[in-house]
Amino acid sequence: MDRRETYEYLRHNPKNVRFEDLCRAAEAFGFHRKGGKGSHTVYVRDGIPDILNFQNVHGKAKPYQVRQLLKIIEHYTLLEDEDAA
Repeated sequence: MDRRETYEYLRHNPKNVRFEDLCRAAEAFGFHRKGGKGSHTVYVRDGIPDILNFQNVHGKAKPYQVRQLLKIIEHYTLLEDEDAA
């Protein structure tokens, strides 16, 4: 799945995203795992001051955390990065 397909998948159904899929999506957009504790996993990306903190709840991601990733993708035009490459 390319970045645009990943973005559309998250955008159309933020309430039913598997935690692993959200983590893979963050990595696809250039974020890397910085750490975490317990059910939380933290992702960061160079050049972006925002930190993503995802929570694994019985294998699912919290919808507001999916929306946070979508907002960052839109705000920093990360989809356009792929189009330019």
